[in-house]
Amino acid sequence: MFNLISLVIGVLAIPWVLLAALPLIGALNWLVIPWGLLGLFFGVLSRGTAGRNLNLAVLIVAVIRLMLGGGIF
Repeated sequence: MFNLISLVIGVLAIPWVLLAALPLIGALNWLVIPWGLLGLFFGVLSRGTAGRNLNLAVLIVAVIRLMLGGGIF
């Protein structure tokens, strides 16, 4: 059950991460990171690894994009 919740959160976060990858919208990643952490939390509690891995990918993309934009762009 936790894996399903984690997968849903990760799938809902993916479009926002892709939108935040556009120039001048990078600050949106500050809103995506808490959702990724919440999904990662549920993924860690589950037996499956799909939700955890999906949310890790979302978090990695969001953090790298924030670092490239200096935390704002």
